[in-house]
Amino acid sequence: MSESSAHGKDFGGRSQDGRPLEGRRFERINFLAANTPEAQHARARLVGRYGDVHSDEADVVVALGGDGLMLQTLHRFLGRNIPIYGMNRGSVGFLMNEYRETGLRKRLEAAQSSIIHPLIMVAENRDGETATAHAINEVSLLRQSAQAAKLRVHVDGHIRLDELVADGVLVATPAGSTAYNLSANGPILPLGAPLMALTPISAFRPRRWRGALLSDKAEVRIEILEADKRPVAAVADHYEFRDVVKVRVATDHFVGLHLLHDPGHSMEERILREQFRQ
Repeated sequence: MSESSAHGKDFGGRSQDGRPLEGRRFERINFLAANTPEAQHARARLVGRYGDVHSDEADVVVALGGDGLMLQTLHRFLGRNIPIYGMNRGSVGFLMNEYRETGLRKRLEAAQSSIIHPLIMVAENRDGETATAHAINEVSLLRQSAQAAKLRVHVDGHIRLDELVADGVLVATPAGSTAYNLSANGPILPLGAPLMALTPISAFRPRRWRGALLSDKAEVRIEILEADKRPVAAVADHYEFRDVVKVRVATDHFVGLHLLHDPGHSMEERILREQFRQ
């Protein structure tokens, strides 16, 4: 992922996106595949059956691979308002539909659309350089050395945690709450919930703090304390910016990503099922 600029002047502003998908036809398909034999073979067979157009001309993008490819595809089409439909040719495939070669256009027309708003991160490093990047799953602040990070957490301009000593902290979207956030014992958020999860990573002090649920209108600002001695990297999905001194995170309501899933297997349903897994 490359650095990306904010959409509009207001950090975390309200959405102007979200054009409904009802009534759309999916005649022109752009197929993307992971660089694996299984995914490439699937792409060749599907292109032979349905044809293939450039993404600029497509009604829909069909991504063939695993969740890693889906994240790359969603980043690639940020702000394009084109629906993305994934079919699993990878391993986990939490974001993907079942792979089948037949009846693809009927599946696309029957698919349910989930609109995902990513996070936007603005980070500054010790040299005064800044980076702006989007995250569909989470923004993570991670220690770069053997010593724990020391962080101060602000929410909407107010200090809410004067000092967090931990391996790091992350801010997750509902869509990303079942990923790294869940591994760090953070809460699973329903996809439509107007929330962000603020979750510590291996917290040492305060020991009992388990994180917070924040409005998706909130702005989180994190200061790195003793940054020279305890360096920290900021990571927006797979984009990393090292030696940061402060980071701002908010939901970017100006960007809406349309993720398509077969009926009965929507993102909402998958996240709900995840909460009852043994």
